[in-house]
Amino acid sequence: MKLGTAALGAALAAAVALAGCSRGTNVATGDRAQVLHRGMGPDLADLDPHMATETSYYTVLSALLEGLVGEDPVDLHPVPGVAERWEVSPDGLTYTFHLRQDARWSNGEPVTAQDFIASWRRILTPSLGAAKASQLYLIQGAEAFNKGDAAFAQVGLRAKDARTLTVSLEHPAPWFLSLLSGPAWMPVPVSTVAKYGGVASRGNPWAEPGKWVGNGPFTLASWHRGQEIVVAKSPTYWDAARVTLREIHFHAFDSIDAEERAFRAGQLHVTETLPPGKIDTYAKESPELLRADPLLGTFFLRVNVRRPVLNDARVRLALALAVDRSAIVERILRGGQKPAYSFTPPGLEGYAPEAVQQRQLEEARRLLAQCGHPGGAGLPVFDLLYNTSESHRTVAEALQEMWRRDLGVQVRLVNEDFKSTEEARSTGSYDLLRSAEIADYADPSAFLEMWRGDSSNNFTGWSNPDYDSLLFAADRTTDPAARYALYAKAEHLLLTEAPVIPIYHYMHVFLLRPSVKGWNSTLLDHHPYKWVSLLQ
Repeated sequence: MKLGTAALGAALAAAVALAGCSRGTNVATGDRAQVLHRGMGPDLADLDPHMATETSYYTVLSALLEGLVGEDPVDLHPVPGVAERWEVSPDGLTYTFHLRQDARWSNGEPVTAQDFIASWRRILTPSLGAAKASQLYLIQGAEAFNKGDAAFAQVGLRAKDARTLTVSLEHPAPWFLSLLSGPAWMPVPVSTVAKYGGVASRGNPWAEPGKWVGNGPFTLASWHRGQEIVVAKSPTYWDAARVTLREIHFHAFDSIDAEERAFRAGQLHVTETLPPGKIDTYAKESPELLRADPLLGTFFLRVNVRRPVLNDARVRLALALAVDRSAIVERILRGGQKPAYSFTPPGLEGYAPEAVQQRQLEEARRLLAQCGHPGGAGLPVFDLLYNTSESHRTVAEALQEMWRRDLGVQVRLVNEDFKSTEEARSTGSYDLLRSAEIADYADPSAFLEMWRGDSSNNFTGWSNPDYDSLLFAADRTTDPAARYALYAKAEHLLLTEAPVIPIYHYMHVFLLRPSVKGWNSTLLDHHPYKWVSLLQ
């Protein structure tokens, strides 16, 4: 039964009072015991960082694993992680990392330079099929090895000794250090992987409780599939003295309404999101619980250009130009989201792509008529696939109606669980696919590199050599203004050919208990857990 606004307000007031005084809720007991309860959206497919494709993986993996570099809790600038210090050559091509002596795996063994080399070799090994392997193409020779064109000995990685790692880059990359805290760059315990799964294993049996070996501030305690992942403070972590939380419980929810009810019942300290229909009530009744933080991310549709009719860029662009994005963010979402007329979101200082996909209904109709489908005549029914979520369903229904009403295009909505939509994406079994991209680092390349023709994270079948050439030139241009100009040209091409249809840029709207300390607003929604604590 859904609550009306007045009833929800009364329930909120009662729930806040209950959570503040009851000794039986997760929040009350967690505050006393330093046990954080966090909603994370749908459950993860596995805990292998090299197979991670969605932001939710980082939510859990950042507690369990640590890269060479960490993130400052306030502004996420690079800080020492496993590497206690590093030097950069004057030409920006060579990074030398000095690993700390007390860095340990959870089994007590030292974390070494060789561990990082072996881990990066693993993610680059073609047979693994890692979607984010292309992130490592910054390393000299990594792309050639990943494509089977060179031996690993030609990759620019060297270990002088167990604590000294040298990385040679293909070109200067000011954002390189910020990459190193992401899942693709995290180390894995290669001996454990070999024991339980092997380099080519896609089942990842090593990434399970009882077998897990990590090097982060927490270690894997339990995992009840579809319900909860529990991590416990690691006694072997080099900076364990700084870690205040004893445990983190990551609660899985396929329903954002169910997540909000769990929060209201005192079972969660923080939610992943909030149903749009309840934002106004929280703002009025319990503003101290409501957070709306800027987030460097985009909600968009992938278009499978390998499908008949959708292989025509005019059809794709017509669909994009018919979307009333302002109506979606103002009438449906209501959380401060911004209409997305470009793929890269605002917040990247100095970068301003052209708003190519602004609503132009007459042009959309003209394009359909030009390619032989006036008023949608002769077009097949397209499937729009989205993973389970009330807000995803509502946005999908709005798009369905806009295209029917304004273009005569028929769209069938298909709802599947998160794991199934991931599988459909990787196999190309979709027409239109609800997708999201949250940046791993704050640079236009974080959004544009994925659309290269050879990117393992593209999944649309689209490629354009001119686009690839523009990115190649931009990556090797040191002047920021000139580099951004090349990226803007590439993005214009991407948006005009429309293998992607951006819908809105995120604002992270969620619920947070006042007892949670150290949960700062960051553009990437990263919250290093060793700086988080609970106050009674």
